[in-house]
Amino acid sequence: MKVLHFADAHIDMANYGRHDANLGLPLRVLDFLKSLDTIVDAAIHEKVDLVLFAGDAYKDRSPAPTFQREWGKRIMRLSRAGIPTLLLVGNHDTSPATGRAFSFQEFETLEVPHVQLIFRPGLLKPDQLEGLPIQIIAIPWINRAAVAAAMLNQGEGEGDANRSLEAVLVEMVNRWLNELDPTLPTIMLAHGSVEGAIYGGERSVMLGGDFTLPRSLMRDPRLDYTALGHIHKMQNLNEGSHPPVVYPGSIERVDAGEAGDDKFYVIAEVNKGSTQVEFHKLTGIRKFINREVTLDDNSPVTEQLTRALEPQAGLNDAIVRLTAHFSREKQAQIDERSLREFANDAFEFHFIQRPESDMRIRLPQNMAISSLTPLDLAEMFWKEYHWPEEAYPALRELANQVIAETQEEDESL
Repeated sequence: MKVLHFADAHIDMANYGRHDANLGLPLRVLDFLKSLDTIVDAAIHEKVDLVLFAGDAYKDRSPAPTFQREWGKRIMRLSRAGIPTLLLVGNHDTSPATGRAFSFQEFETLEVPHVQLIFRPGLLKPDQLEGLPIQIIAIPWINRAAVAAAMLNQGEGEGDANRSLEAVLVEMVNRWLNELDPTLPTIMLAHGSVEGAIYGGERSVMLGGDFTLPRSLMRDPRLDYTALGHIHKMQNLNEGSHPPVVYPGSIERVDAGEAGDDKFYVIAEVNKGSTQVEFHKLTGIRKFINREVTLDDNSPVTEQLTRALEPQAGLNDAIVRLTAHFSREKQAQIDERSLREFANDAFEFHFIQRPESDMRIRLPQNMAISSLTPLDLAEMFWKEYHWPEEAYPALRELANQVIAETQEEDESL
């Protein structure tokens, strides 16, 4: 079985503002779509038997129709090529509101040929995989509702869902492992954090409390390949042993924390007891430059800042972030206009100021902390530490999503 595995597409990462005049799409979205086109082209050219998408098509759980159109175009190419494609639901594909559709539910609703949406844990056998001689244990983004639904499908009572989520999951997966046809290769397809996995430098795109998948479960010797999504850094958590336990990583750099990461998709030759994995590096990835500088008293402030960004030619078409740490008295000496002129050839330039302060944030007189919402307190923090105002809308959106999900989890306890 030749299998193409990719994950964490996040094609609507439009947080950097320039647009293509002809297509009307943000240039950053086109970066992600370029990588997605490369992956789809590879699946068709290599004549793979199966495509596994391990979750998170978008960043936004309720993507704009324009982004859904672009995702749909690429998946329809796989459908028309007759390649069975499994779309696993990730945390960014799941609405926190009960009863809401998943971000790519249209593929199930319209019964798109050769495309299957997986939104609850389960064991897929050949008759559910268009007759392919393979078995797949699927674990989408885990939450209590998904586990409870899977347990009910197995004829168990709702009360059992109150047990440890990990214990329930391990029990279900072990049951499925015991049901396997020992002559057929088996793949584990999962979206989540596995014990021992290495995160990238930042986790700004991740939403929801992580449920950690047991590492021993992901590398059970009865498996022949474990296809993972959720963590954006490429890695094999069972290097040199069988089965490979692989995060291919995101298909483009999503933030400055991934500045040094190359991006990949995987083509695996999966056989019973033996699997060969090839990491295919994606080319044309947008360059991120992430620099930090602590201003001293020995040279002019502007000179120190521009020196931290050198060489100037290397900034061309890159997304650049410069973080400056300095004492409060130096803030008036910062010539941000000159700094931005120096970085004019960058695709996007972000200047983050970190003045040192021993002062605690003080509330206005006659204002009690209990009168403020969590979002009010967050905004006070952003302003006190001079976070860029252009980031506030995205920060508010992320904060509201985290707050909503936390409230939902509290209500379910």
